[in-house]
Amino acid sequence: MPELRKDPISDRWVIIATERAARPTDFKATPQPIKGGFCPFCKGNEDKTPPEITAIRKGGTKRDEPGWSVRVVPNKFPALQIEGSLGKRGDGIYDLMNGIGAHEVIIETPEHEITMTGLPRNHIASILTTYRDRLVDLKRDQRFVYGLIFKNVGSAAGASLEHTHSQLIATPIVPIIIAREMKNCLNFYNYRGRCIFCDMIVQEKSSETRVIADSGSYLAFAPFAPRFPFECWVLPKEHQTHFENLSNEEADELAGLMKLVLSKIESSLNQPPYNFIIHSTPFDQGKAEHYHWHIEIIPRLTKVAGFEWGTGFYINPVAPESAAEYLREVNGQTNEKGTH
Repeated sequence: MPELRKDPISDRWVIIATERAARPTDFKATPQPIKGGFCPFCKGNEDKTPPEITAIRKGGTKRDEPGWSVRVVPNKFPALQIEGSLGKRGDGIYDLMNGIGAHEVIIETPEHEITMTGLPRNHIASILTTYRDRLVDLKRDQRFVYGLIFKNVGSAAGASLEHTHSQLIATPIVPIIIAREMKNCLNFYNYRGRCIFCDMIVQEKSSETRVIADSGSYLAFAPFAPRFPFECWVLPKEHQTHFENLSNEEADELAGLMKLVLSKIESSLNQPPYNFIIHSTPFDQGKAEHYHWHIEIIPRLTKVAGFEWGTGFYINPVAPESAAEYLREVNGQTNEKGTH
């Protein structure tokens, strides 16, 4: 029988309808061939992107030239514009402001890799510290209150270029999904006196049925009420509110776990398209005892259609317990360029 489950973070209900799929192995994607051709993100094409904001470079190399390992540039077609004032105003019952914000692209390697998992662990750590450093820098701009890091892999997940990259968008308002999460987490904290994410970690470790991997300081698990098959969350076990406070040592361990989990997803599900998103506490809030930064990894194996849009429910044909068990058994080894 289908089961309705409620996610306590978002208050979102999902339908776990396992009768719609026989087993987790039914959800293997069809890998997309590498298109090849011209790519503005490849080494040697630095002049085809906007001027770089920052980069991790070999000594003696110049901006906007080869010699980099991770490079950050403004998005050529930004969702929001960096220059200008907010100009908050009203129009009768409506509120509006100028489309001010930052939209950056983190090019994760000069090589035309398919995904992040082909990179060595220390290189992935440098990508994570680049995320951190860009958030720290944008946090200084008083116009911005939130910074969202996200990664799209595959055209079905919204990637317009196959060269592995991530994006950062800083906004002058807190996104509604984050605001809703923080409100629910604050309600739980006010009632229980504890962070709901910290309680969740304790419960998931205790039952172990949804745990996918444990690195020591970080836990990867299938959430109790996942929207999509093989959805996975990664959390620091210690209460941490802002991703931008990540240390180099923490980044190295997190890189190892992210590489492992993404490799498991890719190798077991035939290189599916996916997104990952980092949810963190807004810039303008100090240490929030009620909120915990986390990463949501979402393979794009099912479609969102009329029922989902019309109700806010999601139908997931794979129980998280089955998905976690399946992923735990995958070794997650990948071929990579370079060494750890």
